[in-house]
Amino acid sequence: MDALKKFIISLIIIVLSVASGSACNFSLKKYLITDYGAIDDGQTVNTIAIQTAVDKCSTEGGGEVIIPKGSFLSGAIFLRKGVDLYVENNGVLKGTTNQADYPQVQTRWEGVDCKWTSALVNAVDLKGVKISGEGTIDGSGTAWPKTQRLTRQQWDQLSQADRDSLMKIPRIGRPRLICFQNCTNVSITDIKLLNQAVWCLHILYCSEVSVKNLIIRADHTILSSDGIDIDSSNGVLISGCDIDVNDDCISIKSGKDEDGLRVNRPSENIIIEKCRFGYGHGGVAMGSETSGGIRKVEVRNCIADSGNWAPIRFKTQPSRGNVIEDIVYRDIQIKNVNQAFEFNMEWRMVPPIAPPAKVLPIIRNIKIINISGTAGSVGYISGLKDSPVENIQFTNCNITAKKGLITNHIKNINFSGLKLNVQEGPEIVQKESSQTIQTK
Repeated sequence: MDALKKFIISLIIIVLSVASGSACNFSLKKYLITDYGAIDDGQTVNTIAIQTAVDKCSTEGGGEVIIPKGSFLSGAIFLRKGVDLYVENNGVLKGTTNQADYPQVQTRWEGVDCKWTSALVNAVDLKGVKISGEGTIDGSGTAWPKTQRLTRQQWDQLSQADRDSLMKIPRIGRPRLICFQNCTNVSITDIKLLNQAVWCLHILYCSEVSVKNLIIRADHTILSSDGIDIDSSNGVLISGCDIDVNDDCISIKSGKDEDGLRVNRPSENIIIEKCRFGYGHGGVAMGSETSGGIRKVEVRNCIADSGNWAPIRFKTQPSRGNVIEDIVYRDIQIKNVNQAFEFNMEWRMVPPIAPPAKVLPIIRNIKIINISGTAGSVGYISGLKDSPVENIQFTNCNITAKKGLITNHIKNINFSGLKLNVQEGPEIVQKESSQTIQTK
């Protein structure tokens, strides 16, 4: 873990530099959006006024664009060189629900580089960008129309001609709340993020990222409302965040299928600490877009509660390829979660299904340390026949659950450090191709 220690030292330097910058924050030139025509009447769309303030700030050498007290409606805004965004207490930057207010931009969506809908707040190709404040950025997610997806049964009932026609229709997605793309030395602190229309905070192709003390909330009817998505990024610290959404609270990604293998850019050197994961489909999930690889991640000193589906979650598909490795979950309390663990290498195999990669995905070298609490079930660990989940070490884990752990296609798993109190059925059900299992 020498590389991880070096990464921690570099993160401390980054945090200290950010703190130092905050201490000198009084010297930043302020650009109040109301000075550029922004109105908080709940009807006026202030995109032009806010963007004018941002552009003026940048051309005059940089400073801080201020969202003051009040609710300011806006479409997509794009931060510029030298511009920080600050939302004051009781200030709200609120996204419109008009698709035309969010231009199509070159980005990555669900693991594929493509033209896609911009976020409400966009930071692209910037260094030293900062978003902070005691106010709120609100994506108006409950007001956006719901996205309809075909089930496997519906897809199977379509003719090939109808399938081909559907595949040719360009998809236009809802806007993410915030996207940092290809940025270095990123900081987002203290702010409340509310009701993203789709993914909340997308960290894409970034390095040296600090995310601290965010409150993220999404109504449980909003589809794909991930809290934080770390996507092919290096050197990320997430600390002190409280997340309750309707998908994964935090998801670590690195591209999907052929395009992800083409880009081949991992997510690595990531620390997630002192966070709370409320309701959500996962606490910290690896995947499902894993084609660039995920490595050197530590999740520590966190709490998961409120029916979270799976605080410790791994998901991929045979088409993804690459490796998820050197992952540590430690010192995590779980309270009435749905299941403690989920390892699924055939996750959500719905049409159209991509063919398996030339080299199947690999999940290996996972440490699960000091995990304790209550769950509906212990969960399951399910690999692939030709690529079993391998080398998992449980240490001082104590789980009380209604149902036990199901394993399938695993190798070199040490369960001796996993103490289970299961109310119904066996503690561990071993299915096919389970090799070298130590239970005592």
